[in-house]
Amino acid sequence: MKKNWITKTLIFVIVLLYLSLSGVTRFVTDYLWFNALGFEQIFLITFFSKIKLFFIATTVFFVFATFNLWISSKIINKPKFPFKFKLIIIAMLSFVIGTSISSKWFKFLQYVNQTPFNIVDPIFAKDVSFYIFTLPLYQIILGFIISTIILTTILVVVDYLISFIDIIQVLATRPKIEAGKIPQLTKSYDFKVLFTKRKAIIHSGILISTFFLLLAVKHYLTRFSIMYSKQGIVVGAGYSDVIAYLPIIKILMFLAVIMAALLLVWVFFISKQPKLRKRHIFAYALMVYFIFGLLGPTIIPGIVQSLVVSPNEINLEKPYIENNIKFTRLAYNLADVQERDFDVEIGLTSEVLDEAKETIDNVRILDWRPLTKTYKQTQEIRLYYDLAGIDIDRYNIDGKYTQVMLAPRELDQTQITPNAKTWVNLHMVYTHGFGVVMSPVNQVTKQGLPNFYIKDIPPIYTVDEDNLKISKPQIYYGEKDNEYVLVNTDTKEFDFPKGDTNQYINYDGTGGVILNSFFKKLLFAIRFTDIKILLSTDITQDSKIMFTRDIARRISKITPFLGLDEDPYLVIDNGRLIWIMDAYTLSGNYPYSEKYGQINYIRNSVKVTVDAYDGSVTYYVMDTTDPLIMTYAKIFPKQFKSFELMSASLKEHIRYPVDLFKIQSQIYSIYHMDDVKVFYNKEDAWQIPNEVYGVGQQVAVEPYYIIIKLPQEKKEEFVLMTSFTPIKKDNMIAWMAARSDGDNYGKLILYKFQKDKLIYGPLQIEAKIDQDSEISQQLTLWSQQGSSVTRGNLLVIPIKNSILYIEPLYIQAETGQLPELKRVLVSDGVRVVMEEDLATALEALFGKSKAVVVDDEIKTSSQLIDEAQTYYDLIQESMKQGDWTGIGNSLDKLGNVLDTLKNS
Repeated sequence: MKKNWITKTLIFVIVLLYLSLSGVTRFVTDYLWFNALGFEQIFLITFFSKIKLFFIATTVFFVFATFNLWISSKIINKPKFPFKFKLIIIAMLSFVIGTSISSKWFKFLQYVNQTPFNIVDPIFAKDVSFYIFTLPLYQIILGFIISTIILTTILVVVDYLISFIDIIQVLATRPKIEAGKIPQLTKSYDFKVLFTKRKAIIHSGILISTFFLLLAVKHYLTRFSIMYSKQGIVVGAGYSDVIAYLPIIKILMFLAVIMAALLLVWVFFISKQPKLRKRHIFAYALMVYFIFGLLGPTIIPGIVQSLVVSPNEINLEKPYIENNIKFTRLAYNLADVQERDFDVEIGLTSEVLDEAKETIDNVRILDWRPLTKTYKQTQEIRLYYDLAGIDIDRYNIDGKYTQVMLAPRELDQTQITPNAKTWVNLHMVYTHGFGVVMSPVNQVTKQGLPNFYIKDIPPIYTVDEDNLKISKPQIYYGEKDNEYVLVNTDTKEFDFPKGDTNQYINYDGTGGVILNSFFKKLLFAIRFTDIKILLSTDITQDSKIMFTRDIARRISKITPFLGLDEDPYLVIDNGRLIWIMDAYTLSGNYPYSEKYGQINYIRNSVKVTVDAYDGSVTYYVMDTTDPLIMTYAKIFPKQFKSFELMSASLKEHIRYPVDLFKIQSQIYSIYHMDDVKVFYNKEDAWQIPNEVYGVGQQVAVEPYYIIIKLPQEKKEEFVLMTSFTPIKKDNMIAWMAARSDGDNYGKLILYKFQKDKLIYGPLQIEAKIDQDSEISQQLTLWSQQGSSVTRGNLLVIPIKNSILYIEPLYIQAETGQLPELKRVLVSDGVRVVMEEDLATALEALFGKSKAVVVDDEIKTSSQLIDEAQTYYDLIQESMKQGDWTGIGNSLDKLGNVLDTLKNS
């Protein structure tokens, strides 16, 4: 039994030492990581803030609890447990409390460095910064003090109870008193017991009285919660909150103070009077307080809401609804949306299309979802490459503002064949992806495949543009969460496949943590529980270790207080591949603002760039009017750069983020209404429309990027847009555009259609397509031939005073993985046509088109050979999968290409 106890103790000590060693190792290696990136200031400020808060909270709790247990020990005189044992209990609790408070370090720094909003709430006349920065800190401090009082009171009361149990046991051992006999005098002992009991009651009473005073403070802070109340028809203080709830909270504050005073009076005076002690004054008062505290804040405002507000709701709630509309718009940056009328005319002509040539030239007929499959089938080259992340951007190509789709060719270590997943391969050889694939959004070949601007390995450029040339195509940092890698070792890194051989390189960048000492190698070996880091002879003094290479995790690790967009995108900038991530400042504490999930305030105040080659991270502040980001910049000076310092070439690729636009669109679908009566009745409420997508399912229309000349503007620009329909209806009522170019970045424009005219929405156009007998017959025929018909995004494109609807149609063999753009559906709201390409469809509707479609007949011999190779590769892939339909389709297309090559 003794040996078993010793074994368990040894195991516990070993585990404790390991956890301590693991924690220290992670701390040091994290510091090396932050230091290598130039963000050691963030690391150190975070660390020392946590340490300071831990020390302060631990010390305060330890001193207070120790002092009170020392008093209880003195009163008891002969406590059952030694004071050292009590100190151990207090120390353990102090550690837990200190750890909990230290995790709130950022709230303290926000409070100290807060920036005012200069917007005052209409109820308490507090600046919004009070709710964002000050109130959360007050609640943390109050919570800490209340926890300290409660835990200390429990420790003290338990200490007294254990002592009194011993006294009762002593009294129980006295000899029984026979009737008629006078008991032996033990007055000295009895008086001592009574005196000890009274002191214990006084001590405990003072602690409990302090608790009630703190409850009064808690009630005071609770008043501000009405700014997030859902009692009325909108979020924020309503009539019943102001008229009923606030007075009740004030009464509770008053009652809590009375309870504290009454308890002290009972402890010091009433409890000493035997005649008064049975009246249980404090117990009755406590019952009243808790009954009123439980029922008052819920029942009374509810009664006021039902009997007073509901019969006359719109009149009583009007000022509060106005507050909600105003503050919600401010919180979601919707206060300055420009609203314009857009009177639709059914009058699109070829002349109008001529004027909108640049818009037509950039119509996105390629849908990124089926295009992803095409990219993967034709351009991944090897199994371990991944082209899943297609992004939309714009570049100047051949002197034209051109919208393109671009996908990085990342390395996916999970796709490496099992027998090749050796330690050396995973950590030293297969370290990075290679290059990108790019194609215009509006050009396809006759076979319905994208017309690549950049393709293959090493990259082949089909357009001669310096701004597309890549000097550093290696992708060490991306969206894939791969293993850590060791670079610049004696083992050559795989760069890219080259025919029957492979190209190898040595890393020459600045990324990673240098392993120039045995101590560093030991630390990382412990961190990754990988002894091979320590034993490998290929690691030199110049070798580096790269980890946390997923850019989202990388940014979150540096700045966990920023929210991140779901879709970072890659940019070619001066020969390098640069990731751009949209970062958000978020809060759920903005007064009077409608909630979206857990937040009710958002700003896209930061653009974060990550170099795909060296992993360097840079933060650019976009919105200097945002108090949150200005507060963060005060906390971490010199870590956030001005947007003005971003290179001009990179600024050309800044785009309005989709995630933010989705949130704003949802909020604005309700909060575009200014009139309180209209808002109350939801007479003009909107929704995001649905469309038929894929193989026939209805989905919400996703916002989409487009190059377009906005009404009343002078030239085309890159915008993000969406449309609105009335609630439970399918006709369009408005569309919104978020601008991305130059000084107009971030401006939102809403175009409202006339309400007395029917403007078809996406679902209504989809219905017109389905009702067209020729189109419906053709779709059915393709389906019967063993092919899958996939509908792409239905684009709603405003042109001058008209609307053009365009939807791509993809055909994919059921056993194949290569969707091909086979038809383009176009409608002007009256007629619907389906043709092989956009140009033909526009000509069918309007007689003329400026759309550009690649023609195979004018291709060079080199391009035809490359296309033949593509189809040959597809045949090989189909043979491996047993896809006979795919083999036949690719053979037909290969034959067509070879015939064209023969006749050229």
